[in-house]
Amino acid sequence: MSNTKALPLIEADSATAAPCCPPLTERPFTADEAETAARMFKALGDPVRLRLFSAVASHEGGEACVCDISDVGVSQPTVSHHLKKLKEAGLLSSERRGTWVYYRVEPSVLAAMGKLLTAGPTGPMGPTGPTR
Repeated sequence: MSNTKALPLIEADSATAAPCCPPLTERPFTADEAETAARMFKALGDPVRLRLFSAVASHEGGEACVCDISDVGVSQPTVSHHLKKLKEAGLLSSERRGTWVYYRVEPSVLAAMGKLLTAGPTGPMGPTGPTR
């Protein structure tokens, strides 16, 4: 049994939607925000998982069949394990079509990640470094 939770999603085209956590430069995280962000970063902290996530995100059409992305230097059962971990972290969604499973990164996940890692205009870091 897993104790992981999926990241809350935002609408990619919504300017008012909030990501799972505020930008890192906005304020210190609460304990819950830190837990949520840590699950995402932990899932992406493995090189194989990061390669699989990148392969899905960059695949033509925004989704990839597991048959097209499994050449990452590990066995098929290990690929399945890593894809499961990415799904549990809320970074991928999947759909079975016949005998194959197709994975996609929802645009809202990329938007949430982008907002988390973006320095806001009121943050302590300007576009070229610390403000003086």
